[in-house]
Amino acid sequence: MASLSHSAHRILSTARWNSSKPSSSLPISYNFFSLLRKSSSLPCCRRSNSGGTRLFSIMATAKPGNPPQQSQSRIKGAESFLRNVLASMEAVYLNRNPSAKAILELVRSVDNDKICYDHLAFRTFGTDGHGIDSLANFFLDFGYTRQEELSFPAKKLKAFWFSPPPNSDAAYDGDGVHGPLPRVFISELLVDLMSPQTQDIIRKYTGSSHKGKKHAALASALGSLTWEKPSHSEFVQLARESEYAAWSLVNGYAVNHVTISTHRLKSHLRNIKNLNEFIEENGYKLNSEGGVLKVSPDGLLLQSSTLADSVSFEFSDGITTTVPCSYIEFAERLVLPQFKHLPETEVKEQHRRDGFEVGNADKIFESTSKQQHTGKA
Repeated sequence: MASLSHSAHRILSTARWNSSKPSSSLPISYNFFSLLRKSSSLPCCRRSNSGGTRLFSIMATAKPGNPPQQSQSRIKGAESFLRNVLASMEAVYLNRNPSAKAILELVRSVDNDKICYDHLAFRTFGTDGHGIDSLANFFLDFGYTRQEELSFPAKKLKAFWFSPPPNSDAAYDGDGVHGPLPRVFISELLVDLMSPQTQDIIRKYTGSSHKGKKHAALASALGSLTWEKPSHSEFVQLARESEYAAWSLVNGYAVNHVTISTHRLKSHLRNIKNLNEFIEENGYKLNSEGGVLKVSPDGLLLQSSTLADSVSFEFSDGITTTVPCSYIEFAERLVLPQFKHLPETEVKEQHRRDGFEVGNADKIFESTSKQQHTGKA
């Protein structure tokens, strides 16, 4: 017990030391304790009445209950852990992307209700086990189901989306990651289709991560790269050929974007066109590639997104410049034709258009592109 107490004291001392350090110009390579900064900007960080700062907590907020059988109790325990991990991913995302955090607060200020996430999205390198499966295995282990593949030949990408466990939101009445579990969208760059020089750069860094590919979800939750910092010249080389590759090199497994489920809002913002106007009126620029509003061919999936925030990144060769980080998306899923007869009060998520659309997603990818980013207001 004495050694345990000593270890706990040492860990807390380390956390306080990190929380008092000045902010680095390199927010890409956080370790866990860097999230324990003296800042009220993190949703999980609360100030005490005495003015001090409490260590943040990302515990899930399940309502207490009496599960009818032990197996159900184990499932809820596993889901609680899953939500804790998602909450840490969300905290990293919000800390790095002030525009996304501000927009969430703006929507809450009008809607005065809980915000549900439609999906979380991640980018990966499709080489040496660092692709989709490196992240997907975590979600599959906790009840997610792999759905159809999406192909993006022009961008040399492929993706899968994953549906959450059924009935997983029954005990959770919060918002964000503490509301209904979101879908997960994971894409990967088809590295073998890139130029030899680009392949060499990507494999150099993914190779330096050793077994980091087995811990992609942990890297995302910590906001840490599993490989060493790249040089600026290598970043530029990748950006010439693939913006996606350059983004992934400096952001790693960090959440690429979260998506607000607009039709689950209660105010007039539940109509995505109203929400788009509201976002622009408040000074945020939306991704205009293919039009601000992206509509699936069946007209049932409507999507839009902001442009990515910029962050300062210090490269291994000493050059410091800004690189695109993450953004926030909005999605409205309309009721399927066979359920149009249902009263609005009886419409559930399963009655709405599910899945994703290649044409929409292809344009949403452009939220981090240099062409749009340099014109950001």
